[in-house]
Amino acid sequence: MDIETQSGNGRTRTRTMALSAVRGLALALISLPGAVLCFCLTLVSIALVPIGIGLVTTPWVLTGVRMFADWRRLLAAEWGGVRIQRAYRPLPANANPWGRTFGMLGDPATWRDFLWLPVDMTAGFVTALLPLALTLYPLEGFAIAAGLWRVWSDTYWYGFVPVTDQTTALYAAALGAVLLVAAYWLAPLLLRAHFRLTGAVLGSGQEELAERVRVLTETRRDAVDTSAAELRRIERDLHDGAQARLVAMGMDLGTIEALLEKNPAKARELLAQARRSSADALTELRELVRGIHPPVLAERGLGDAVRALALRLPVAVEVDVDLPGRAEAPVESAGYFAVSEILTNAVKHSGADRIWIDIHHSAGQLRIAVTDNGKGGAVIGAGSGLAGVERRLGTFDGVLAVSSPAGGPTMVTMEIPCALS
Repeated sequence: MDIETQSGNGRTRTRTMALSAVRGLALALISLPGAVLCFCLTLVSIALVPIGIGLVTTPWVLTGVRMFADWRRLLAAEWGGVRIQRAYRPLPANANPWGRTFGMLGDPATWRDFLWLPVDMTAGFVTALLPLALTLYPLEGFAIAAGLWRVWSDTYWYGFVPVTDQTTALYAAALGAVLLVAAYWLAPLLLRAHFRLTGAVLGSGQEELAERVRVLTETRRDAVDTSAAELRRIERDLHDGAQARLVAMGMDLGTIEALLEKNPAKARELLAQARRSSADALTELRELVRGIHPPVLAERGLGDAVRALALRLPVAVEVDVDLPGRAEAPVESAGYFAVSEILTNAVKHSGADRIWIDIHHSAGQLRIAVTDNGKGGAVIGAGSGLAGVERRLGTFDGVLAVSSPAGGPTMVTMEIPCALS
């Protein structure tokens, strides 16, 4: 059993080494042209601000840079286990081009992104290639020992080994074996080092702390406003619905009491009406309670509540839940209503005929991803309801990311820090 366990661990480590090399190569090939393009477009657009053209182009260019940086934040979390905070200042929804341009240029996070681009196209490119280089370079040493050294008529250096004959070629193979063992352990660490470099530049130190305080202040204010609005809605629904029915039922009961001996038939009619009113009032109260906190959510948790929600949709929905425990009730409620809002948007606006929901917990984060095969084009703050979802999650220090290119698919990812019980 121990031998099988060690063999399994060895295969896992080998896969991790190979996966780190492939991911590093993909990062290098994609991030280099992306960083160069974003850097050049940003320079040109900012240079055109004095003549007015940049007022129109800069918000679009900087939005693209932020999307590129967000993509790297996502990869850092998923591939390297490195979490890089996103701390952009929100812009007014009705801001004009002047306000959007200088609002984004006045954001310290914008300049961190701009500083990161040249670092990513140089040191970031090199560190992304290191896992691949460390994995493949030992193969050259083995090829030299197999006879490749005969191709060169002069001394060939493999690392610090001068190869001139078969004996020195075997030394090169020995060095290659040492490097392969090193790659076996170091390749994943080198890939993580690449993401730590990214985090060191995109992170913000004291500025991030100040921005974090500002964001928490805003989310607290939004939470208070949302709670007050919710309380007003509950009071209105009670006053206009269940309370009115209960008052009418009380009046009917008074009339029944007066007619019970004089007009039994009319009393029975009013009694049936009172019974219907009581049933309607009970239904309205149940609907009101369900809007505050669905019973299935309280009884069976977030996973089953989302499954029940998916069953009521007119499109096919796949729900994948991997939760070893339950989060706190407020976190579950926030996640449930966020999913509900996103599903409503997808059904109303996306034209999708299939939706996938993935809910799992890892590294102290509740992660929910909702993907649809609709027409795409969803953005935060465009009347889609996503801005409200972002505010709701912000109350719990959560984040919302949207990937929705024209033509689809749309993927909305939510992360909420929490522990499971």
